[in-house]
Amino acid sequence: MKNSLMSRIVVGSIAIVCLILALGASAGAQPGPGKRGRESCSNRTLFGDYGGLIEGTILGPNLALRTLIMAHFDGEGNLTDVDHVVLNGVPPAEEWRPGTGTYTINPDCTGSAVINTGNPPIPLHFVVVNRGNGIPWCG
Repeated sequence: MKNSLMSRIVVGSIAIVCLILALGASAGAQPGPGKRGRESCSNRTLFGDYGGLIEGTILGPNLALRTLIMAHFDGEGNLTDVDHVVLNGVPPAEEWRPGTGTYTINPDCTGSAVINTGNPPIPLHFVVVNRGNGIPWCG
Protein backbone atom coordinates (compact mmCIF):
# COMPACT_ATOMS: atom_id res chain seq x y z
CA MET A 1 0.00 0.00 0.00
CA LYS A 2 2.85 2.36 0.81
CA ASN A 3 4.45 1.64 -2.61
CA SER A 4 1.09 2.15 -4.34
CA LEU A 5 0.59 5.53 -2.65
CA MET A 6 4.18 6.56 -3.40
CA SER A 7 3.81 5.48 -7.05
CA ARG A 8 0.57 7.49 -7.34
CA ILE A 9 2.23 10.56 -5.84
CA VAL A 10 5.29 10.21 -8.11
CA VAL A 11 3.20 9.56 -11.20
CA GLY A 12 0.78 12.37 -10.42
CA SER A 13 3.59 14.77 -9.73
CA ILE A 14 5.50 13.92 -12.87
CA ALA A 15 2.37 13.96 -14.98
CA ILE A 16 1.42 17.43 -13.90
CA VAL A 17 4.94 18.80 -13.66
CA CYS A 18 5.48 17.78 -17.25
CA LEU A 19 2.00 19.02 -18.16
CA ILE A 20 2.51 19.59 -21.76
CA LEU A 21 6.01 20.27 -22.89
CA ALA A 22 4.61 21.20 -26.24
CA LEU A 23 0.98 22.21 -25.92
CA GLY A 24 -1.49 22.11 -28.71
CA ALA A 25 -3.71 25.00 -27.73
CA SER A 26 -7.31 25.65 -28.60
CA ALA A 27 -7.20 28.74 -26.46
CA GLY A 28 -6.98 32.45 -26.95
CA ALA A 29 -4.05 34.41 -25.56
CA GLN A 30 -4.39 38.04 -24.54
CA PRO A 31 -0.93 39.56 -24.10
CA GLY A 32 -0.44 43.29 -24.28
CA PRO A 33 2.52 45.42 -25.33
CA GLY A 34 5.36 45.38 -22.86
CA LYS A 35 8.62 47.21 -22.29
CA ARG A 36 11.02 47.49 -25.21
CA GLY A 37 8.49 45.95 -27.62
CA ARG A 38 8.28 42.68 -25.70
CA GLU A 39 5.04 41.06 -24.70
CA SER A 40 3.57 41.67 -21.29
CA CYS A 41 1.73 38.78 -19.69
CA SER A 42 -0.91 38.42 -16.99
CA ASN A 43 -3.27 35.70 -15.77
CA ARG A 44 -5.46 36.57 -18.76
CA THR A 45 -2.71 35.41 -21.14
CA LEU A 46 -3.84 31.81 -20.60
CA PHE A 47 -7.51 31.28 -21.27
CA GLY A 48 -9.11 28.08 -22.47
CA ASP A 49 -8.12 24.46 -22.88
CA TYR A 50 -4.59 23.14 -23.26
CA GLY A 51 -3.87 19.44 -23.73
CA GLY A 52 -0.91 17.19 -24.18
CA LEU A 53 0.65 13.75 -24.07
CA ILE A 54 3.60 12.84 -21.85
CA GLU A 55 5.68 9.71 -22.36
CA GLY A 56 8.78 8.79 -20.42
CA THR A 57 10.46 6.69 -17.77
CA ILE A 58 10.49 7.36 -14.06
CA LEU A 59 14.06 6.70 -13.02
CA GLY A 60 14.74 4.81 -9.82
CA PRO A 61 11.83 2.41 -9.98
CA ASN A 62 12.30 2.34 -13.82
CA LEU A 63 8.60 2.69 -14.62
CA ALA A 64 7.20 3.46 -18.09
CA LEU A 65 4.80 6.42 -17.98
CA ARG A 66 2.18 7.56 -20.48
CA THR A 67 -0.11 10.42 -19.51
CA LEU A 68 -2.85 12.29 -21.34
CA ILE A 69 -3.74 15.67 -19.83
CA MET A 70 -6.33 18.39 -20.45
CA ALA A 71 -6.13 21.63 -18.43
CA HIS A 72 -8.53 24.57 -18.53
CA PHE A 73 -7.26 28.05 -17.56
CA ASP A 74 -9.97 30.59 -16.72
CA GLY A 75 -7.90 33.73 -17.33
CA GLU A 76 -8.36 34.77 -13.70
CA GLY A 77 -5.81 32.55 -11.96
CA ASN A 78 -7.80 29.32 -11.56
CA LEU A 79 -7.43 26.06 -13.43
CA THR A 80 -9.04 22.65 -13.62
CA ASP A 81 -7.55 19.57 -15.19
CA VAL A 82 -8.03 15.88 -15.80
CA ASP A 83 -5.33 13.33 -16.45
CA HIS A 84 -5.20 9.67 -17.47
CA VAL A 85 -1.97 8.02 -16.26
CA VAL A 86 -0.84 4.60 -17.50
CA LEU A 87 2.08 3.18 -15.53
CA ASN A 88 3.96 0.16 -16.95
CA GLY A 89 1.02 -0.56 -19.25
CA VAL A 90 -1.47 -0.73 -16.38
CA PRO A 91 -4.44 1.64 -16.76
CA PRO A 92 -5.43 3.72 -13.74
CA ALA A 93 -8.19 2.71 -11.34
CA GLU A 94 -9.78 6.10 -11.99
CA GLU A 95 -10.11 6.68 -15.76
CA TRP A 96 -9.87 10.49 -15.57
CA ARG A 97 -8.43 11.90 -12.36
CA PRO A 98 -9.67 15.47 -11.79
CA GLY A 99 -7.59 18.25 -10.31
CA THR A 100 -7.92 21.93 -9.49
CA GLY A 101 -5.44 24.66 -8.83
CA THR A 102 -4.39 28.26 -9.05
CA TYR A 103 -1.81 30.01 -11.20
CA THR A 104 -0.08 33.37 -11.42
CA ILE A 105 1.58 34.81 -14.51
CA ASN A 106 4.10 37.65 -14.16
CA PRO A 107 4.49 40.51 -16.68
CA ASP A 108 7.72 38.87 -17.97
CA CYS A 109 5.65 35.76 -18.90
CA THR A 110 7.08 33.53 -16.15
CA GLY A 111 4.55 31.91 -13.87
CA SER A 112 3.77 29.45 -11.14
CA ALA A 113 0.89 27.17 -10.23
CA VAL A 114 -0.24 24.84 -7.47
CA ILE A 115 -2.18 21.74 -8.54
CA ASN A 116 -4.34 19.60 -6.22
CA THR A 117 -5.24 16.06 -7.35
CA GLY A 118 -5.93 14.45 -3.98
CA ASN A 119 -2.20 14.06 -3.33
CA PRO A 120 -0.13 16.70 -1.59
CA PRO A 121 -0.34 19.99 -3.55
CA ILE A 122 2.14 20.09 -6.44
CA PRO A 123 3.98 23.42 -6.97
CA LEU A 124 5.01 24.17 -10.57
CA HIS A 125 6.85 26.85 -12.51
CA PHE A 126 6.36 27.64 -16.18
CA VAL A 127 6.95 30.16 -18.93
CA VAL A 128 4.36 31.35 -21.40
CA VAL A 129 5.58 31.21 -24.99
CA ASN A 130 4.18 32.09 -28.39
CA ARG A 131 1.51 34.46 -27.04
CA GLY A 132 0.02 31.83 -24.78
CA ASN A 133 -0.01 29.03 -27.35
CA GLY A 134 2.52 27.05 -25.32
CA ILE A 135 3.55 26.72 -21.69
CA PRO A 136 6.51 24.44 -20.92
CA TRP A 137 6.23 23.36 -17.26
CA CYS A 138 8.85 22.46 -14.71
CA GLY A 139 8.56 21.26 -11.12
